[in-house]
Amino acid sequence: MLNLLLALGAVAFAAAGLLLGETQLSGGQFAQAFADPASGPGVVLWEIRLPRTAAALVVGAALGLAGAVMQGLLRNPLADPGVLGVSGGAGLGAALAISLGLAATPGAIEGAALAAALLVGLLLTGLAARFREPETLILFGVALSAFLGAMTSLVFNFSPSPVTLAEVFAWLLGSVANRDWMDIARQLPALAVGVGLSIYAARGLVMLTLGEEAAALSGLPMTRLRAAAVAGASLLTGASVAMAGIVGFVGLAAPHLVRAGSGGDPGRVLLPSALAGALLLAAADLAARLIPTDLELKLGVVTALFGAPLFALIAWRAARSWRG
Repeated sequence: MLNLLLALGAVAFAAAGLLLGETQLSGGQFAQAFADPASGPGVVLWEIRLPRTAAALVVGAALGLAGAVMQGLLRNPLADPGVLGVSGGAGLGAALAISLGLAATPGAIEGAALAAALLVGLLLTGLAARFREPETLILFGVALSAFLGAMTSLVFNFSPSPVTLAEVFAWLLGSVANRDWMDIARQLPALAVGVGLSIYAARGLVMLTLGEEAAALSGLPMTRLRAAAVAGASLLTGASVAMAGIVGFVGLAAPHLVRAGSGGDPGRVLLPSALAGALLLAAADLAARLIPTDLELKLGVVTALFGAPLFALIAWRAARSWRG
C-alpha cells in the first residue's frame, strides 16, 4: 500500500509538472500536444516539460535509493549520498570541464562529472573493503568532501571569465531545466548498474541489523557487501549529479520519511525510498517553477530550503535517543 501511494503521488506531481509552468497548458492544448507533437503545445510538452519531469523522477529515485543503501550500510539515519564525497567529486569534475571550455561539447560536462564520481567511488570501494567500522568510512568521507569542496573553490578562483564562473555556480546549485532525452539516456547504464548493486546488497543490509559480528558469523560476505553498497550508491549519486548537478537532502529525507511504514527493514525500505525520492524531486521541481521570482529558483536551493530543517529534526531526535 505504501509503495502504491508513493507511486501515485509521484505520478500526480509529474502530471502537474506537465501542465503547469510559465506557460500553462489547458486540457485542449494538452490533447493537441498528443495529436500534433510539432505544434506549439506539442513542442512545450514533448521537448521541454516531459524530459525535464522524467529527469526529476529519475534523479529523485536514484538519490532516494542511494540514501537508503548508505543509511542501511552505515546504520546511521543521518547518512546521505553526498556524505562520502561522491557528490563533491562529481561537482568538481563538472566545474573543471566548464572551466576548460568544454561546455559546448555535448555530454562533456556530464561525462566529466560521472567520471569524477566513479573515481571517488572506486577509492571508497577499496576503503570500504578494508575498514570494518562504518564510523571510519564516514569520517574519511567527511574529510574527502571538505577537500573536494576546497578544490572546487580553487576552480572558482581561477575561472577565466565571469561567464564561466556563473556556469559553474549554476551547475553546482542543481537543476533539471533544459534537460533532454539524451541527457537521461547517457546516464542509464550507470544507473542500471547502481540499481543492480543496491539490490544485491539488500539482503546483507537486513543481516547488518543484527550487528557486523553476528552478520559475519551467519556467513555474510562483509567485504563484498560493503564494496557493492558503496559502489552502487556512488554510481547512483554520480549519475544523478551528472544529470542534474548537486541536489542535496533528497537521499537523506526519502528513507527517513518511509522507514516507519516499511517496518524499519533496511532491505524493504529501498523501493519506498526510491519512490519517495522521485515524489520529492518532482514536487521540488514543480515548486521551483511555480514560486513567483524574477529568475527561476534552482532545484538544489528548493531541496535545501526544505531539507535542512528536516536534517536538523532528525539530528535532534537522534540526540534525544542517544541521551535516553
